[in-house]
Amino acid sequence: MAVVDKIQAYWEEVLRSDGSRDDRSWLSKKRLLHERRGAKVVRITAEGVPYRSTMISSLEHHVDYQLYVTFFIKQGKHFYIEEGQEQHRAIFKGSTIVEDRSLEIKDPIKKESPGLEFHDSHGSDVREVRFSYDRQKAVQYANRWWNSYNPQYKHFENDCTNFISQCLRAGGAPMWGMANRSKGWWYNGSSWSYSWTVANSLRWYLSGSSKGLKGKEVNQARDLIPGDIICYDFEGDGRWNHNTIVVEKDAFGEPLVNAHTYNSYHRYWDYEDSTAYTPQIKYKFFRIGE
Repeated sequence: MAVVDKIQAYWEEVLRSDGSRDDRSWLSKKRLLHERRGAKVVRITAEGVPYRSTMISSLEHHVDYQLYVTFFIKQGKHFYIEEGQEQHRAIFKGSTIVEDRSLEIKDPIKKESPGLEFHDSHGSDVREVRFSYDRQKAVQYANRWWNSYNPQYKHFENDCTNFISQCLRAGGAPMWGMANRSKGWWYNGSSWSYSWTVANSLRWYLSGSSKGLKGKEVNQARDLIPGDIICYDFEGDGRWNHNTIVVEKDAFGEPLVNAHTYNSYHRYWDYEDSTAYTPQIKYKFFRIGE
């Protein structure tokens, strides 16, 4: 049996056996969280696509693969699909998978701009920049590229904020501040502002910018509409880790979001199903273009 078939058989067995509501199972946790908000996962499918194999010894080898998972969700009379894409590693002993694990993505904030916040300027070199935000185009972009990468932009290992910036740009948000990386919001192919690529910086840009792309903070997720942005501080320590874009509302008016890094489509906004989630999580909800 080929490696890809063994991975597929492994996940088919996982899906068949996951009915015990064991809290250690992320699939059971996903089901329970959906049920808590009045939704039901009626079906799950999974597909693994290998991209790298590494021999560790004569008896052990590792296979890294992209895992694509689809959740078919019923909420009252409303049905929708949630999809996710993660990097996984299957550990083989001989021809048998003995362990499977999700591959974590490193936090880019320490690496690129520790503690950096957005720097606005009102000097003579700055002129007022206005724009009309096309939410439909931003959402269309988010749905087109949620699980792939536009070759017109650089792809980062942690790509969440780069992806959100691309969505905002597709909606008509104007760039400014080039080529000072700590100023404005911009990308030119060979360089970019911190606010374009770093979650912590984009969060502060949205609340601090006085022209062009800027966000108006609202009190709760339900106040957002497609095209708006949610920022996440998973540890509640003041360092913002992640950003998503609202692409739809569920039957109860709650946002569904798309995101990169752990690529997600129509994911419920609160991320309680994430391995990064902690009870200390904080959110910022930004209406764009107002």
